Amino acid sequence: MFQLTDKHLKIDTPHTTLLFKVCHKEIQPYYTYEPFESYLMPIHYGRKLQDGDDFDILCKNEAGRFASISCPGNTDVREPLLLIQNADGSYVNDFRFMGIREVGDYESDGMPKAHSVAQLLEIRYVDNRTQAELYQYIGCFQDTDVLTSAFRLVNKGENTITVRRLMSLQSDLVGGDYTAYTFNGDWGHERMRKTHPLSIGVFVNESLNGMSSALTNPFIMLQRSRYDDWYAYNLLFTGNHKESVELNYANKTRVLVGMNDFAFSCELGAGEAFTTPQAVQVYAPSRDAITCEMHKFVNRHILRGMYARAERPVIINNWEATYFDFTVPKIVELAKKAKNIGVELFVLDDGWFSTRNNDTSGLGDWSDNLEKTEGGIRVLAEKIREIGLQFGIWVEPEMVNPKSELFEKHPDWAIILPNRDTYYYRNQLVLDLSNPKVQDYVYGVVENIMKENPEVAFFKWDCNSPITNIYSPYLKNKQGQLYIDHVRGIYNVLKRVKENYPDVPMMLCSGGGARCDYEALKYFTEFWCSDNTDPVERIYIQWGFSQFFPAKAMDAHVTSWNKATSVKFRTDVASMCKLGFDIGLKELTADELTYCQTAVANWKRL
Repeated sequence: MFQLTDKHLKIDTPHTTLLFKVCHKEIQPYYTYEPFESYLMPIHYGRKLQDGDDFDILCKNEAGRFASISCPGNTDVREPLLLIQNADGSYVNDFRFMGIREVGDYESDGMPKAHSVAQLLEIRYVDNRTQAELYQYIGCFQDTDVLTSAFRLVNKGENTITVRRLMSLQSDLVGGDYTAYTFNGDWGHERMRKTHPLSIGVFVNESLNGMSSALTNPFIMLQRSRYDDWYAYNLLFTGNHKESVELNYANKTRVLVGMNDFAFSCELGAGEAFTTPQAVQVYAPSRDAITCEMHKFVNRHILRGMYARAERPVIINNWEATYFDFTVPKIVELAKKAKNIGVELFVLDDGWFSTRNNDTSGLGDWSDNLEKTEGGIRVLAEKIREIGLQFGIWVEPEMVNPKSELFEKHPDWAIILPNRDTYYYRNQLVLDLSNPKVQDYVYGVVENIMKENPEVAFFKWDCNSPITNIYSPYLKNKQGQLYIDHVRGIYNVLKRVKENYPDVPMMLCSGGGARCDYEALKYFTEFWCSDNTDPVERIYIQWGFSQFFPAKAMDAHVTSWNKATSVKFRTDVASMCKLGFDIGLKELTADELTYCQTAVANWKRL
């Protein structure tokens, strides 16, 4: 898949080629530290080239005639891949190509990466002035045309440097006649396709709220207008992201994908390193082919555990049937009716713990409300199992209400500004997952539930607030790392959960579809696309998600939204994804219940 000659670096997937011209005086041995003048120039990304092709002809269409690593301070004045403040205060670097080698893995420092890579190429660059070293890791797979890219910056000098930006991928494309497609929206209107014809300047798709976001998702597509050329990009990251597409007057197009550099800075002392999450890119001759490649990548290199291949249970959730106002008789009645139509698992939603009878209090205090559950979760779960259903439960362990014992004891565990009025989004605050003690606490929520109720078979994990009041009491004077270290902390928690409970499926919910990204799917078997379950509008939402997520990872439930539509239509739309129910079944007629029973049986069969 990788081939380096004295003139070219060729990277092949089953159907595509990424080709660089090697521009240099002399190819350098991998670990040479003498002065050199070598760099890589991207000249082709698209249909697969054969080894006998005349690659020099492509140099006439070199994508910008600039190096594959863009830094400030040279004649390439487009948006740069990286921005480093050196010890002398300058922002100028000159990373030159040193060589390549195939490696089995790399130090990711907890940053996301795909699994089961077929080949991993390490490309080494050095800035001789500062002795900073930059490593790019490009991954290839035998079963998909997707390529992955990540960077690792190592400070080999004696002086401290400050990273202000380090993206995961730079893709320089020939020509400028592209149209960009994003899949953005808002609460209740997630993943709406938007069309952006490129013009001179920079188009930016980004998230600034600490999440991969319902507003903007990191997936973008480019279509070259006069050709059957499609490109797609995505990022394995659950926090702020940024995708920029720049067209210059030379009619060249540059794509950058990575973590957002908004409010970001990271100091690297001598010997210290910073690694980016992986970005993904793929070329295909049609939009449908792009989708197929993305689905293959997710199914084979993102999803993990038994549920990557196994059937997933049909669930019923009590939220829209009862909201906070549930009683044990209501729950039991709903579970019995659900059993009759073929449902396999009952999920008890918000309101089962502490003083949680509305959204103003209780988050953070994860003790059973013994009165409401008539003896605790263990007792209620046993009633559900006696009916013949598995039992699952809702949690939101990353959040805290100010009206809670947790916040009274540990106000410094929340992301909250000192000496300013506090803004409460949905009456809650985000816990500071950059703090290891908070990570232990959040993991402990799951662990305690499983210890007390070992037969819990499903978690619905919610996250109903973006990051507000942007200040970490734990990080103190390193606030530029908050958006990164917070996400790392989330991953630390989720890794522990999956290591200790690998066979317990989890649904990711975040005020609807506000945190749906490739890395999250390593830990969650599925995600909730949107709180909007109107079947007509859900068709558009689910179609948008399906451009880059496989259907089995997308939860869709039959609900009472839009009663002007038939139960059959609502069920048909939900059956396009992972079928479930979130409805008071007693409101359905006998014929409607019979139809649901048949639909569930058919969904399982198919």
